[in-house]
Amino acid sequence: MPHSPVDKSNAPQIDAEEILDGILSWTEIESPTADQAAVNRMADKLEADFAAVGLHIERTPGRDGYGDILAARSPWGGEGPGILVLSHFDTVHPVGSAAELNPIRRDGDKVYGPGISDMKGGAYLAYAAYRHLVRLGKEARLPITFLFLPDEEVGSPTSRETIESHARSNKYVLVTEPARDGGCIVTARKGVADFHIKIIGRPSHAGGQHAAGRSAILEMARQIVKLEAMTDYEAGLTLSVGTIEGGTTVNVRPEHCSAWVDMRVPDMETAEHAVAAVHGLVPFDPDCRIEVTGGLNRPPFTRDGGTAKLFDQAKELAAEIGFELKEVRSGGGSDGNFSAAMGIPTLDGLGVDGGGAHTHHEHMLISSIVPRTRLMLRLFETLE
Repeated sequence: MPHSPVDKSNAPQIDAEEILDGILSWTEIESPTADQAAVNRMADKLEADFAAVGLHIERTPGRDGYGDILAARSPWGGEGPGILVLSHFDTVHPVGSAAELNPIRRDGDKVYGPGISDMKGGAYLAYAAYRHLVRLGKEARLPITFLFLPDEEVGSPTSRETIESHARSNKYVLVTEPARDGGCIVTARKGVADFHIKIIGRPSHAGGQHAAGRSAILEMARQIVKLEAMTDYEAGLTLSVGTIEGGTTVNVRPEHCSAWVDMRVPDMETAEHAVAAVHGLVPFDPDCRIEVTGGLNRPPFTRDGGTAKLFDQAKELAAEIGFELKEVRSGGGSDGNFSAAMGIPTLDGLGVDGGGAHTHHEHMLISSIVPRTRLMLRLFETLE
C-alpha cells in the first residue's frame, strides 16, 4: 500500500524576524574583549539560551583578564567525534557604542549594531539552526558542540589550547565568522604574525650635543621602510607597521622607540622565512640596538582535501536551498586557522552576510538570515 504524502503544513518554519530578535538580544549585550565583566555578561546570556534548548554546558573561568570560555554539547550522539561549531563573543567596540557610535537600528535590509556581523549574527544563526532541529524533534547524525571564545579579537591568547583540544576530538569544524564578498564562504585564510620591535639609541641634548646622540626614532624610521618593503602582494605576504611610540621631549635625541607590526602569510614556508627576517633585523646605526619579540600566532588556513570535500557538500546543500555558494580566501585570521592547520576539515564564514566589521557602520543583511540558517541546519543534518 503506497504511503500518503507527509503533511508538512504544521511543521515549524524558520522565522527571520524571530531570529533577528534573538540576534539583537545578543548584540545589545556589548562585550569588548578587554572588559572581562562585560564579556561574562554575554557568557551568562549564552549559557541561559543554550541550556534552554537542552545542551550540556561547561563553563571555564577566564584568566589573565579575559572572559570565560563556554562549551555546549548536544545531549545525543555519544562521546565520539562530531561537529564543532566555533564562535567568539568578544567584539572590538567599547561599551556605549550601541548608544552612540553605531546605534542598533534597522534600515531596509540592513540592521546596524556593534558586533552584529562580527560575529553575534553568525553565532546566533548556528544557535537558531540547532534550536530548529530540536523543534522538529530531530537529532543530527553526529554530536554537536558549540564552543564560544572570549578573546578571538586579540589572537585567542587564552583559548587556543581549548580550541585545538576540541578540534582534535571532532570530525568537522564550522566557524560562524561573517560571510565574505556577498555571501561567500571562507575555505582558506592567511596566517597571522605580530611583533613588537624596540629600538634603544643614545640620548643627548638636541641642541648642545646633537652629534653625541643616536636617535632611536630615526633608526626605527629606517627599519619601518625596510619592513614595509618586505610586502609582496603577488606572493601574498603583507607587513604593516600599525603603531609607533617613542621619545621623551622635543629637545632630547630619543633613546627609545617602539613599533607594533602586523604580518599576514599565505603558507608556512613563507611564514618561516618572513618571521626569521623580522627577528634578524640589523641596525643601520651600529650604536643602536634592536629587540624583537613576537611571531606567528595563527597558522595559515590552507584549503586541503578535507576542507574541499566539506565545501562541495555545503555547495550542494546551498543549491538545494536555492542559492549559489562560492568560496574565497581571506586575508584575515580566525579561530578556524587553528583547526584547519591541524588537518580538521573546516568551513569558515558561515555567518550572516553584511559589511563594515570593526567600524561604526557595521551591519548585517536580514535577507541572509533564512538561507544561511537553513544551510547550517542542513550541515547539521547531513554531516556523518
